[in-house]
Amino acid sequence: MKSALRLSVIAAAMSCTIATPVFAQDAAAPTAEEELAAMRAQLQALTSRIDQLETELEQTQAANSDQDAVIAANAEAVAKPAPEAIPAAQLEKSGWSFKPRGRLMFDAGTLGAPESTGADDGFGNEVRRARLGASGDIPGGFGYKFELDFAGNEVEAADAILTYEDGDFEVVIGHHNNFQSLEELTSSLHTSFIERAAFTDAFGFERRIGLSANYSAGIVLAQAGVFTDNFDDTGTDNRGFDGRLVVMPKMGDTQLHFGGSVHYNDLGEDDATVRYRQRPLVHFTSTRFVNTGNFDADSEFGAGLEAAMISGPFHAVAEGYWQNVDMPMLDNPTFFGGYAEVGYFLTGGDTRGYKGGKFDRTKPANPVGEGGMGSLQLNLRYDHLDLNDAGIIGGVQNGYQASLNWKPTDYTLFSVNYGRMEYTDSVLPTADGDTDYGVDAFGVRAQVDF
Repeated sequence: MKSALRLSVIAAAMSCTIATPVFAQDAAAPTAEEELAAMRAQLQALTSRIDQLETELEQTQAANSDQDAVIAANAEAVAKPAPEAIPAAQLEKSGWSFKPRGRLMFDAGTLGAPESTGADDGFGNEVRRARLGASGDIPGGFGYKFELDFAGNEVEAADAILTYEDGDFEVVIGHHNNFQSLEELTSSLHTSFIERAAFTDAFGFERRIGLSANYSAGIVLAQAGVFTDNFDDTGTDNRGFDGRLVVMPKMGDTQLHFGGSVHYNDLGEDDATVRYRQRPLVHFTSTRFVNTGNFDADSEFGAGLEAAMISGPFHAVAEGYWQNVDMPMLDNPTFFGGYAEVGYFLTGGDTRGYKGGKFDRTKPANPVGEGGMGSLQLNLRYDHLDLNDAGIIGGVQNGYQASLNWKPTDYTLFSVNYGRMEYTDSVLPTADGDTDYGVDAFGVRAQVDF
């Protein structure tokens, strides 16, 4: 480009220079030496001017290039959206956090009982749990958790708590579990069967409004609290105390668990009554083959023992619980419930989760979506509940149960359960008066949580 410009200008200049002497011959003809000198001077002047123009052209092009770069950078900045992480980062720096929570469990199955008992058997299904909520931190060591359950065409509060934590010490106030049983305190997301052991429901273990404290240091966990009643029963005068002590040693890769709990509940009313009853493994039936019915009571006192171990793919757990009822002017009955369970993962590298004195989430070593099939666990359980004592005949239930749990990922589960319940002194006699018979229960679950 520069060479072409230079040649064009020189050619034009030479044309003018050659033409000039032709028209000047009439005035005075210069000598050859004078003409050559004049031409050299003109060429030198043109060369200097060309150099100046080339320099100005390069400066103009450089300025235009810088301007284009600035325009492109400004256009990219305008087109780029504002970072979405800024509000979350500001929230975290301020000491606040927010985590949405939820779970959905759908159950279906069948119940088979002698026809003449009038039991609600056959096919059944339900949305067992449908919870939504949130949890997080509050500045100053505080925290919160709130969940609502929408299953069963009703809206019920699950956990609704405010917490304060200082090192190994934690205080909890609100609607939460009191401290009865490893099985009860383990989340429904992480139990090995679709329903917990019979005694936990029969003896009325549930969330209550209260104030509690937890102390955890090393292998020791101590829990205690005072409680009133469930959100749905705030009109009662119930006042209670619960305490639990757990030791959680490890022997190599084996996790051990030993614990005990006590429960006292003052019913607080002259005409207070209690009732203990339980379904046959599955929840979608309303039939109870064991049931004490309502009877007068002043207070309840319960005591439980628990033991468990986790070693690689194998786990074992057993619990026993005694529920004594203080009855006015009558003998005080003591009812008993307990279970023994073993489980084994059929997939390599999987083990049952454990944290904070209870079973926790199982995380498949090779989940679906990452080249694996998830985890597959087989569980066997003997479940016993005795509601006969001190003249009260509520019946005895012996359950022989099995479950197969498949977890494709950390947050999904499909479970198949079977139980054979053998009854003695069932409250639903057959047509010929027989109260000793067996019932078959089959249930499946699809579950997801976040």
